[in-house]
Amino acid sequence: MPAERLLPTQEAEDLIALVKEIARDELKPHAADAEENEKFPREAFRLLGRAGLLGLPYPEEFGGGAQPYEVYLQALEEVASAWMTVAVGLSVHVMSCYGLATYGTREQQDRWLPEMLEGELLGGYALSEVQAGSDPAAMSTRAVRDGSEYVVNGTKAWITHAGVADFYTLMARTSPDGGRGVSCFLAPGVAPGLEAAPAERKMGLTGSITAQLSFDGVRFGADRLIGNEGDGLKIALSALDSGRLGIAACAVGLAQAALDEAVAYAKTRTQFGRPIIEFQGLEFLLADMAAAVESARATYISAARRRDRGLPFRQQASIAKLVATDAAMKVTTDAVQVLGGAGYTRDFPVERYMREAKVLQIFEGTNQIQRLVIGRGLR
Repeated sequence: MPAERLLPTQEAEDLIALVKEIARDELKPHAADAEENEKFPREAFRLLGRAGLLGLPYPEEFGGGAQPYEVYLQALEEVASAWMTVAVGLSVHVMSCYGLATYGTREQQDRWLPEMLEGELLGGYALSEVQAGSDPAAMSTRAVRDGSEYVVNGTKAWITHAGVADFYTLMARTSPDGGRGVSCFLAPGVAPGLEAAPAERKMGLTGSITAQLSFDGVRFGADRLIGNEGDGLKIALSALDSGRLGIAACAVGLAQAALDEAVAYAKTRTQFGRPIIEFQGLEFLLADMAAAVESARATYISAARRRDRGLPFRQQASIAKLVATDAAMKVTTDAVQVLGGAGYTRDFPVERYMREAKVLQIFEGTNQIQRLVIGRGLR
């Protein structure tokens, strides 16, 4: 990772040092085996929770770390450089707390938020459906009021932590009024009628569980409605703005790990009596990789600083997500090229990094959707 970060406080420097240590000593040594054997790293999330990392950008009064997004994202990047599954899970958890933390009543926050932030619970974000991915307003999952409860029926798709999450931020339709008919709920992780399908068989992030989530007459109290009926899409899109910054930071961490691996290999691999890093063709390739990583990092930090200052940042979040994830795809692909035949084997992690990078261009809004958001911001 970079030798220096321009962090705003000594507290932030100490925090990033702690995260680096955890990433190096507790996460990275287990990543390859867990991904190879598709083992969900629940204990890793408990470790992050005990270290206070699951609630970094939220207020201290609810058990959070009260860190600016600029700092939280750089901590997330450090986790991603060690183990992408855990970093994506951390980003999803933080996004899953967003609705309650930002739009919930004080009573709701006092009741549920501390437990969600303090480390024992893990969240999921239930927005997408098979026919409602890039177009969430087309969702069909319904929540119908029945006295003091809501009854939910429908199926969510591509849900990270489906079946293992302790709670879900759920978007469901409460009226037929298109995007204005979607509402947000804090759904329990276990309830009669709530069932996860078998996990998807994925190209990468194989340690992370992604599955459909079925609601068959699931009941929970009406006090789990976040905001008002009809606020769901507004809450979801606001959460995604911040979530996209999380994915951008994850992408930079993955790209940095690939760059580090490529540089280390190029320094020790010799051909024609010289380390291959001394050949200009390869040196220029590594230079382009380094430039892509640094540029992507600067882009997400700039967007985060806007968020921290209360400025509009939707367009900048989409730019960061687009730039960082495209960079991660290119840098990881180039890292495989640097290692040559060795890079195509599972003896080195760069082939896994390349497989993991692809999904970053797809979830939290495809990069085609990011271009739509950026373009609309120019009108």
